[in-house]
Amino acid sequence: MRRLIYAPTIHTSADIGSLAKDVTDRGIADLGERLWEDYRKVVDSFWDVIARYFDSVPVSKMKIYQDGMVAEGEIGQKIVEETANAGSKNYELVSRLLKRGAVLIKTEDFKMVKAERDRLLKITQAKGTVRKLAGFLKYRLTRDPLLDRRDRFIARRIDETLNDGEEGIIFIGAYHNIKKRLPKDVQVTEIKDASKVREYQKLLPFYDKNKERFEELGRYLISEIGLPYYKIK
Repeated sequence: MRRLIYAPTIHTSADIGSLAKDVTDRGIADLGERLWEDYRKVVDSFWDVIARYFDSVPVSKMKIYQDGMVAEGEIGQKIVEETANAGSKNYELVSRLLKRGAVLIKTEDFKMVKAERDRLLKITQAKGTVRKLAGFLKYRLTRDPLLDRRDRFIARRIDETLNDGEEGIIFIGAYHNIKKRLPKDVQVTEIKDASKVREYQKLLPFYDKNKERFEELGRYLISEIGLPYYKIK
């Protein structure tokens, strides 16, 4: 038996490096400064909840899988520290777990991660509404097949590196779906419902028409995780 603690995530501006300013500017322009700021506060609180949960988990020797992580060892550690220092709550948490004895595992293929980033970069750098819209439509057409290939690669990496009797933690965006691709002997413990995390993000642009549900989901995201940790046998 192998176990994977599954932590669905919401990426923050600090996670995406040079794209951050464009994403923030677009968020403010589309949603208004007040709603965007409220959203950011919920996301920060969500990460605080995730971090508090792992404070109670004995993570020594656990394997850490992080979406977008294309290296391990010294290079992987450098990526973690640089992104944590840039303000990423996700990577700050990963950094703390590594210092407590967890082990970072290369999770993704560099070419696939770069392909998605390049497509997003084309959207943010496009000049004019027509070009931005064209870039966005092209991205939407290619996103799902690329996400599917990334998910297959991640699931394969977990199968290859998580041995019998071992435990791992995966931090992965809520739009990913690797659970159905994992071997049957990998026991998945989901600490937040990925479908609710995903729905919260989907409703953000339509806040005015879904205010009650959006705020309900926001309260769920920042609620404490009551799921106790138990060691596999």
